This record gives sequence, structure tokens and C-alpha cells, in this order.
Amino acid sequence: VQQLMESLIRIERSETSMLEVNNIDGRWCIRVDSGQKTSFKGLLLSSSGVGSTVEPLSAVPLNDELQQARGLVAKAEAEVLLTLTKKIQLDVDDIENILNSLVQLDVINARATYGLSFGGSNPHIFLPDRNSSSTAQSLTRNDNSNGPLPNNREWILHLPKAYHPLLLQSHRENSQKSKEDVATSVAALDKGQPQPVPVDFLVSNKTHVIVITGPNTGGKTICLKTVGLAAMMAKSGLYVLASESVQIPWFDCVFADIGDEQSLSQSLSTFSGHLKQISNIKLQSTRQSLVLLDEVGAGTNPLEGAALGMSLLESFAQDGCLLTIATTHHGELKTLKYSNEAFENACMEFDEVNLKPTYKVLWGIPGRSNAINIAERLRLPSVVIDTARKLYGSSSAEIDEVITDMEKLKQDYHKRLTEAQYYLIQSRRLHSSLLNTRRKITEHSTTLRLKKLRDVSDSAAMARSILHKNVRELAASAKKTSQHNKAIESSHVSTTNSLHTASDDKKPTITDRSPSDAKKFDKLSAGRFAVPKVGDTVHVSSLGKKVTILKVDSSKGEVEVQVES
Repeated sequence: VQQLMESLIRIERSETSMLEVNNIDGRWCIRVDSGQKTSFKGLLLSSSGVGSTVEPLSAVPLNDELQQARGLVAKAEAEVLLTLTKKIQLDVDDIENILNSLVQLDVINARATYGLSFGGSNPHIFLPDRNSSSTAQSLTRNDNSNGPLPNNREWILHLPKAYHPLLLQSHRENSQKSKEDVATSVAALDKGQPQPVPVDFLVSNKTHVIVITGPNTGGKTICLKTVGLAAMMAKSGLYVLASESVQIPWFDCVFADIGDEQSLSQSLSTFSGHLKQISNIKLQSTRQSLVLLDEVGAGTNPLEGAALGMSLLESFAQDGCLLTIATTHHGELKTLKYSNEAFENACMEFDEVNLKPTYKVLWGIPGRSNAINIAERLRLPSVVIDTARKLYGSSSAEIDEVITDMEKLKQDYHKRLTEAQYYLIQSRRLHSSLLNTRRKITEHSTTLRLKKLRDVSDSAAMARSILHKNVRELAASAKKTSQHNKAIESSHVSTTNSLHTASDDKKPTITDRSPSDAKKFDKLSAGRFAVPKVGDTVHVSSLGKKVTILKVDSSKGEVEVQVES
């Protein structure tokens, strides 16, 4: 069909003709400009002031055949799908289980991907001890929650340097676009796009209502949303976009009344819309719920709105939810802290010099709207400023002065606390350095001591070796001397014997005595006589002669003598 259409266009083509192939409802046709004549015959499918669409008669059989082929393909596809459907019905339970598992894996993968992309910290989630029975019921009611198994203990809400997820995501996307587009990057630099400012939250189980005050566009609503999103992210198994040591109670539900609830169709004003929403929250919230209320008591008479707001917050503190965070401009709500321990004040810091909010939360201090001060710095006529202050009242002005002093004290406290933390870190580093130096000195002294001991041991071993060598040499020398002396003595005895034993009248020595004479000699020498010395002349009774002592052996009790002639 396409080749036929192209051949028809080539035949009819001219400098003024404009023909093109179209496909309408699956049938190939040719679009002809208005007023142009063609040589081929065809069926008119559509016509307008611009031109007409014609199906050539030669293409009708081919288009019909193409439509029939398409019908056969659709029929075959339907048969295949029907066959697959019948097979799927046999294992529909297993397929549903696999699908559920895939969904769970996809959710887990999405959590991990988000955590790797934006960082954050793993929150410690735990149940409060307050009304554990109602807590168990609320957990049973919310079976779809995917949070970790919490612990029963006193609760605490700690969000150090927490970011609003959407603000952080928007800032990252803008930064990436700025890197990709040079013009956008230059515009962002000229505009001075600020980074998101984190907020710090630290609430103990003694506090059940937090009243946040401060100027408009100061960040009060962002604080509410940050806390609510952090609680829901923790329950969903996501990392919370905050620093380490994040601790969040296990809220069964998070209720929020934020924004303008007016509705013309339901005849609801801003005030009545807020009241309807708060009424529903009162009915549905439990003792384990988190309630976020923005601009309590706004949209009506300030006195009546303040009274109603105080009553609502006191009811939430007495028997309402676990934690309520409310923002307001009513000064009367700031005084609830001083009459009820369950309340705590906080305000958004405002830079009065530059007339800009810093988006930081100051705890324990009620905030101010700063309307008159802002008007004065914007150089509104002094007459108007003075009149406004008079109408505002001296008592209110005194309260603002007290609040100002408290803010200064708070800022000074945080400044000194920061300095103390800095010096503490420095002292810890110095202490660690000293310990490391001490360890190195100890190791060095130990090494030196061991080296000295090894040197002394080596010297002692060498001295012992030399001493043993000298002893062995002396022993060998003494042994040689003894052997030499024995040789001389033996030769002397043999010579003496040869001189005195030549004939029958043998000259006996004392060694020739009988055993009885030896015993007598031993007894006499031990009892009455002293041991003779070499050279002495003694009388031998057995011989009846005098003899000369040649040698005395005390160890054997023998002497060698020479008989006189």
C-alpha cells in the first residue's frame, strides 16, 4: 500500500502540488490541497477549507486486505491472552504472593535509595510508658505501619539539626540544575539562594504542649511540618534527615491542621474551617498521637481567639494526645507555661538589625511579632510609631522588654555554651595527645630498660665464658704441675731405694711395717706424737735405729724415711 501511495504521489507531483500520505483509522490515503486536481480516482474521506483526504480506488482492496489482516492479528492476540489468562488462574495465589513480595522489595529498595541519596540517621523509636494498654490498641489498629519494633520506656523527641525533606530536595535539584546550566548558575549566584536551615528539637516526656511564637515568615509552619514528616518517615522505615542520636516516640497517628481551610461551597470561613478540623482531631486522636496546629485561634476576634486557643491547648495537655505543637501570634498563649508544667515555649529567632528571620528555634523564650520595631526600622513616621506604642500599652511594652532581655540572655548562653563545647573538645584533644605522649615515653623507657638488661646479660655471659676458660686453663696447668711433681718424686724414691737395698741386710722403711705396727703407729701418732716434718730424725722401734724423714703423706698416714748407716 505504501509503495502504491508513493507512486501516485510521484505521478501527480508538480511545482504547485502538495500531496502527502496519511493514515486515517488504519486506512492509507492521500491528503490533497484545496483546489488541486488529481488524475487518480478515489473515495473522499474528509474535506475542509485547507484541503481534502482521498483514498485512491486502487488502494481500497489493499486497505481492505490490511484491515482483515489486522483483524486476524487482533483475534490471535485475544486467543493468546485468553490462554495465558486461563493458565494464570491456576496459579493466581502464587502470583499474588510474588507480586506482594515484589512490592515489598521495591519499597525496601526505595527506602535504601532515598537514604543513600539524602543521608540522614537511623532513628531510635520507642513507646512511652504512658497508658500502655491504649498504645497496644492503637498499634493493633495501625497494622500497615512498617516501623521497627519499639521499646517500652520513657519517651523523648530529639531531632538535632533536622531538615524539611522537600526543602532539601528542592535545594539539591536547584544546585544540580545550576551545575548543568551556566546561565542558571550565574543567576543563582546573583540571587544568593540560601541553603535550608535545620531546626533543633529536644522535648522530654514531661512536656506535652509546645507553643511556638514569632514573626510572620519566620519558619514556624516549617517547624511543624519538619517534625510531622520526621515522625512519619521514622514509622515508614526511612532515615530521618537529621544528625545522629535521633529519638522519636512511636506516634500512632499524626494529625495536622495547617493552611487555610475556608470553603465557599461549604460556607466555611478560615476560622470555622480550622474549628471543624480541630474538632475532628479531638475525636480521632489518642494518647499516643502527634497533633500539629498552625495559627491557633486565628481568623477571629483576637481576645476570643486567644481564649479559645488556651482552652484547646489545655484540653490537649490534660487528656488529649501525647504531644501537641502549636504556632500562634496570641501573647496570652505564652503565659500557659508559667501555670502548667506540661507547656513549653519556643520562638523563631529574628535578626532585628537586618530585619530578617534566622529560622532558628530558641527554646524557653516566648517570641514577639516585632511589628512595631520593624515599622520603626522601615522608617514609618515617628508619630505613627509613638501612637502605636501608646495604644499597645506600657505593660505589653514591659513584657516585650523582658522578652528581649531573655532573648539576649539565651543568645549569650548559647554563645558561651558553644565556646565551652569548643574548649572541651580542645581539652579532650590535648588530653588524648598527652596520653599518647605518655604512652610513647613509657614504651621508649621500657625499650631502653630492656636494652640495658640485654647488654648486662650479654656482658655477664661473656665474663662467665672468660672465667670458665681461665678456670679450665688453671686446672689444666695445675694438673700438668702435679703430674710433673709426681714424676720427680717417683724417680727420687726409686733412686733412694736402689742405694739402700743392695745387700741382704736390707734397710727397711716405715712402709715395711707389719699391720700391727701400723695400727700402733696410727694410735701413737694420733694420741701422743705430733706428725714429723721432712728432714726430722726419728727413732723407729721396730728397726731399733734412727731414720731421717724424706716425705710425709698425711692423707694416707705414711712417711718415707732413710735409714742411717
